[in-house]
Amino acid sequence: MEHSMTPIGLFMQAGLVGKAVIIVLLVMSIWCWVLILEGWVGLIRLRSAVRRLHNGGRNHISPLLLPIIEAGETARRIQVPMETAGEKRQRIGEAMRRAAQVLLGRLDRGLPSLAVISSVAPFIGLFGTVWGIMTSFASIADANDTSLAVVAPGIAEALAATAIGLAAAIPASMGYNRLSSAIGRVAQSLDHVIEDQAVALMVRSAPVHELHREREPHNGHVAAQ
Repeated sequence: MEHSMTPIGLFMQAGLVGKAVIIVLLVMSIWCWVLILEGWVGLIRLRSAVRRLHNGGRNHISPLLLPIIEAGETARRIQVPMETAGEKRQRIGEAMRRAAQVLLGRLDRGLPSLAVISSVAPFIGLFGTVWGIMTSFASIADANDTSLAVVAPGIAEALAATAIGLAAAIPASMGYNRLSSAIGRVAQSLDHVIEDQAVALMVRSAPVHELHREREPHNGHVAAQ
C-alpha cells in the first residue's frame, strides 16, 4: 500500500467506473492543451503575416494571406456595368473579407471544443467524486469497519477525479477566453489591411480620377433617357 497514493497507484486501485472517468478526463485535458497550442501557433503566424503586409505592402505577402489577395484580384478583374469606383472597392473588400472569414474559421475551430471541455469536465469530475464516495461507503458496509484504511482508496479516487476535472476545465476556460479575444483583435487588424489592399487594387485597376467618381455614368444615362 505504500505506493497506493501515487497517481498510478490511485488509477490501478480505482474501479472500472473510476478508471473510465480518469481516462476520459485525462484525454480531455491533453486535447485541451493541443487545441490551445494549435490556436496560439496559428494566431501568432497570422498576426505576423498581417503585420508584415501592413508595414511592407504587397512585397511582403505571406502565403497565409495569398487566398485573400487572390480573392481581391479576382473581384477586381470582374467588370460590372454602371458600377462606380466606390461600389467596386466595396465589392473587392467583401470578396477579400469572405476569404478572410475562411482563414479565421480555421483559426478558431478549436474554440467550440474548448468551451465544451470547460463546461463538461467539472461535471465528469463531480461524477467521479460521487462515485468514489459511494465506493467508500460500500467498502465500509462490506468490511463493517470505518477505519481509514477502508475508506481511503475511495476517497482518494474521488479527490483524484475532482482534481483531474479541474485540471482540464480551468485551462480550457482560460484558453477559450484568451484565444477568442486575441482572434477578435487580429480580425480587426486584418479588416484594416483588407481596406488598404482594396484601395491599392483600385489604384492599379483605374485612373486616379475614377476613384473619386460617384455614379456619374448612371446619372448621365438617366439624363440621356
